[in-house]
Amino acid sequence: MFAGLLLLEALSIGLFGALLIRHQQHELILRVQERLDNQGDFLALQAAEALAENRPEWTARSVQLMGDAPNVSIAKVTDPVGHVLFISEGAPSQTTLNPVERAQIPLLLHDEARVFTLGGDHLECVRPIYLDGVLRGLAWVDTDPAWDRRQSESIINSTLLFGIIWIAASGLLVLLVARSISLPLATLHRGTRALMSSPESEDSFPLPVGVQNELGELIEAFNRMVASIAEQRSGLNDTLSLLDSMLANAPIGLAFFDRSCRFVRVNQVFADLTGVSLSRHLGRTLPELLPQPVAQQLESAVLRVFADEEPISNLELSGLNGKPERPWTWLVSTYPVRTTPQQVRWAGIIVLDASERKRSEEALRRAEKLAVTGRLAASIAHEINNPLEAITNLHFLLRNYCHLKDPALNYLTMAEYEVRRIAEITQQTLRFYRQSTSPTRASMPELLDSVLSLFQGRLNALNIQVERDYTPELDLFCFAGEIRQVFANLVANSIDAAGNGSRLVVRARRSRNWRDGSQKGVRFTVADTGSGMVPEARARAFEAFFTTKEVTGTGLGLWVSLEIVMKHQGIMHLRSRAASLQPEGSAKTSGTVFQFFIPDNANLPPEGK
Repeated sequence: MFAGLLLLEALSIGLFGALLIRHQQHELILRVQERLDNQGDFLALQAAEALAENRPEWTARSVQLMGDAPNVSIAKVTDPVGHVLFISEGAPSQTTLNPVERAQIPLLLHDEARVFTLGGDHLECVRPIYLDGVLRGLAWVDTDPAWDRRQSESIINSTLLFGIIWIAASGLLVLLVARSISLPLATLHRGTRALMSSPESEDSFPLPVGVQNELGELIEAFNRMVASIAEQRSGLNDTLSLLDSMLANAPIGLAFFDRSCRFVRVNQVFADLTGVSLSRHLGRTLPELLPQPVAQQLESAVLRVFADEEPISNLELSGLNGKPERPWTWLVSTYPVRTTPQQVRWAGIIVLDASERKRSEEALRRAEKLAVTGRLAASIAHEINNPLEAITNLHFLLRNYCHLKDPALNYLTMAEYEVRRIAEITQQTLRFYRQSTSPTRASMPELLDSVLSLFQGRLNALNIQVERDYTPELDLFCFAGEIRQVFANLVANSIDAAGNGSRLVVRARRSRNWRDGSQKGVRFTVADTGSGMVPEARARAFEAFFTTKEVTGTGLGLWVSLEIVMKHQGIMHLRSRAASLQPEGSAKTSGTVFQFFIPDNANLPPEGK
């Protein structure tokens, strides 16, 4: 074995040396060509500069310096037709180009060097010399073959020396390895047989490592492999538990079916969506657990996945559930689960609950309808102002020029009062639509009175007692239109929640921020003795699109109100007690109280800044 390894090593080194020498000789030729190309470029550049300066002695000096290079045999410069003008050795007049060199002149391309062979390994480079786009001569550089051969011989000698040293070192290494190879191999063989006979036994492992070489590392790697197998075997259940945890806690519904469309696995989210416990899903079909239309659509999608072996995305399903019933919408995607590239064993479905998104879209549509209605109301109010102006003028003429007597004069007074009420209502409508984009100092009593007058008809119809608690001189630097909108939302909600004969309290007074006592402003209160809110509704009162009014509500009023208060750097607080939660005969009254504080901030930025 030792002799065979040495022979193999010698053959390998010999083959490697031959390939290396061949490669290095090829690289040497390439380097010589590249060197000649650079030297030709340099000589041509020097000659062109000398011609431009009309200094021929510079050209002669450049040719001489190039010829003195250790790897250059001869350098010369000729005219475009090949007559020698300058040469590094000998007289130019006694030197002519040989036939091989003359044959290169017609092959030259514009401003490109050409490297050619004079014979054997003798190379020469020629490069045209241009000045102002005119060919003025040729630069020739002839390499020194002896210098190149010395470079090649140096490479060969280095390779041979390296091969001899390598073979000697390899022989010594093989001798050392041969002495320590049999015992480690026997140990490794014994361990392999023990692993094959009893894979779960740990009595024979780890194997002893008696050498510090590659075989020792191999034995250590074998021990690590055995330990890894044991760890993988023990960790397989952990991995399955991890996958089960991921399946159970994924924020989407997941379910898997066999070819009979029976459930083989579901997660808790899917069970919550269907309203059926996890244990009841396994082994059952879709029609046994889900409403008929939904079950048929899901079953059809699963069967199509098994038939086409292609996924189906974004299948939308809708239905009703809960008490009271609320619409729900699912986005379902089905996909094949392959155990091999050719076999689809299960079909999986991914269910996303899009119910909230659907409800949000519907709320946005209702909000847009309300906005359109508001614009229409503002347009109608604007058109009403024209005939109101005419009626007012006619009333003035009747009072001052017709000399009316009682009771006609009393009737005229009543008509003028009602016309003023109509004009005030139209003005309030226009104020809600035409909101200011810059904050101003506004009178809060006028603002509150304008909102209450807008709802005066509903307040009278429900016999709601309004208690106003604010002083006439109270003012605030704010967006008056937006604060009016907040009060309109709160008063409208109070009227919706109030019953016949209820009370509505509207209060405004100078105060300080209850979170920051140094901040001055105005505290507003809107309180009613209506039906109040249950804790669930109170917790979500300021959530966008949440409403308890079903068809008539958009869920945007309180959300927009809170945004306006926060825009004014204020805070809002809600307290409510639901009538449905009060014991029968209880003395406690139900109702809702909204309090919000707006700081009197003269530096409030305009809209959009």
